[in-house]
Amino acid sequence: MPTGFDHALTLPLLLSSIMSVVPEAIPGQVSPAPRAPDPTPALTHSASFEKADSSNFSTYQRALALGALGVVYGDIGTSPLYAVREALHSGHVEVNAANIMGVLSLIFWSLILVVCLKYLLLVMRADHHGEGGILALTALVSESSLRQAKQFGLLLTCGLFGTALLYGDGIITPAISVLSAVEGLEYITPLFKPYIVTLTLAILVGLFAFQYKGTESVGKLFGPIMLFWFLCLGALGLYQMVQQPAVLQALNPYYSLWFLWHNGGAGVMVLGSVFLVVTGGEALYADMGHFGRQPIQLAWFFVAFPALMLNYLGQGALMLRDPAAVKDPFFLMAPGWALSSVVVLATVATIIASQALISAVFSLTVQAIQLGYLPRMQILYTSDTEKGQIYVPTVNWLLMVACLSLVVSFKSSSNLAAAYGIAVTATMLITTLLFWMFLIHVWRWPSWRAGLVCGFFLVIEITFFSANIVKVFKGGWFPLVVGAGVYLLMSTWKSGRALLFQMLQRRTVPLTGLLQRLHDEDIHRHPGVGVFMYGNPEGTPPALLANLSHNHTLHEKVVILSVEISTAAPRVLDSERVTLQSLRQGFYRVQVRFGYREKPDVLPPLRQLILDGETFRPEQASFFVGRETVIPRRGGPVDMPYWQEVLFATMTRNALDATSFFGIPPDCVVELGTQLEI
Repeated sequence: MPTGFDHALTLPLLLSSIMSVVPEAIPGQVSPAPRAPDPTPALTHSASFEKADSSNFSTYQRALALGALGVVYGDIGTSPLYAVREALHSGHVEVNAANIMGVLSLIFWSLILVVCLKYLLLVMRADHHGEGGILALTALVSESSLRQAKQFGLLLTCGLFGTALLYGDGIITPAISVLSAVEGLEYITPLFKPYIVTLTLAILVGLFAFQYKGTESVGKLFGPIMLFWFLCLGALGLYQMVQQPAVLQALNPYYSLWFLWHNGGAGVMVLGSVFLVVTGGEALYADMGHFGRQPIQLAWFFVAFPALMLNYLGQGALMLRDPAAVKDPFFLMAPGWALSSVVVLATVATIIASQALISAVFSLTVQAIQLGYLPRMQILYTSDTEKGQIYVPTVNWLLMVACLSLVVSFKSSSNLAAAYGIAVTATMLITTLLFWMFLIHVWRWPSWRAGLVCGFFLVIEITFFSANIVKVFKGGWFPLVVGAGVYLLMSTWKSGRALLFQMLQRRTVPLTGLLQRLHDEDIHRHPGVGVFMYGNPEGTPPALLANLSHNHTLHEKVVILSVEISTAAPRVLDSERVTLQSLRQGFYRVQVRFGYREKPDVLPPLRQLILDGETFRPEQASFFVGRETVIPRRGGPVDMPYWQEVLFATMTRNALDATSFFGIPPDCVVELGTQLEI
């Protein structure tokens, strides 16, 4: 029978062989198809690109790898607190040596196949101009030839629903992580037991209350603290392993197969808990834009993965000697003199892991707003140097209320574990399906080859999903309800804005017609610059027509301003930021471009403009902004159900106004409103 050492030695050869057949670049990239303008005022889409750095490892990349430990691996790095306990303490299987070895083997090969092979070696090569995540993968595929295919609508639906499910993950992760760490206080003294929930609530309130300050200052500590955490994980595991070295045989896949074969349905149920060890895998891909692929790989293979496996094996070694330790093997594996320090460190690590998920939800929200899937919200950029340091107040407080409600309702990390996993497995399934389409339509792989690769992962993930689906009635309904709710909001906003755009488009007067009218008629022009924001640069802004109709006058210089949010590039090069076109009659057409991860502040680019030899000073101009009031109506054409019209109208009323969203000084704005029935 092969030993664990045999497989450990052959593993690097296996992984290097796989890497050798996966292309570094993306051959056959298809140019994006033309898009219709987005209906949001002064908001259209472009396709600007930014090259990602692909240089070899350097000192800077090693620093990025350290930062990745604090952000990317916060979630997966705190799984040892509860994963092994939930797999064996659930009562599905007997706690004996064979089952312990089987669970450890399942954990090892789950990390190898899902995290190492799927995400780090395959999916992360599908970067979207340096960015990753399910939204980026959806954008990559949508730019390919698939846009004209029948599957395109289904593709967007899957990608959008997978994105929505991540909100459920963002709610559960802080709750289960902090609660599982605070529960360790019980092993210091039983006096803490009645206050576990209260302390958890206090920590979560403090965590969310801190968000408005941003994570720039404390973020520098995240990497070193998590490095110390991973070193402690490895040390605790090694301490137990030297007392039971036979546990290394769990690296043999034979024990995984034996466990599933001999335990049947009960073994599949245990897979739902084993999946907890890979629940941070999706974050590896989503956070690629912050650190790059190579630093994330470096941090995993040299620090996170070895430390995690040492800890999991150490927990197994402890249970092989004392099966009663299954009630909480993580804290019981620590020596008595170190228990207090381990509890404190675990609490700090879970706070960092929670911070990472909260920040990821903020980033996801901003991307959804920029891509037109959510209404404008207040977004605060908390760093002058790091664009990813953002704070979204509305989302922050909603997350806090949801997290606190979960802790109060479920009361223990074991109960919360029942709700954890189903949303992540569904997201991973969707990622695999999108990656299959990516291989065929972007990398131009033969269908059989793409099907072979993705089919292998689908079998694994469908098995995990089947094991987690039984959790629906034990709490797994919560992330599904959250995901469905977010998906409903996203799809309603996108559909409603499209209908609104069509209505405005029918009313739009071509700009050439207005210029001809100004040439034929004697209309008074007064000194100054008037800026009219509109999403269609070829049309006449309704605010301009309303101003001309009511006041019978125009500024001497008129700027038609449209802001383009790229759906293809996270950031836009400064050389492509702004374009100016001089028209007749003192009119100018200006287009300002931003990437979908940038703050759309229009003032800095506008200060670069030269109008008739003079530098444009936006603070001295008048900005005219249109605001539509949506009125739902019964009867008439049924483009949307009435209840959805009411929901869209409510979202429109509560959306952040264009003045704040685009960074325009309020004292320079003239807002002209119109009412539209849908």
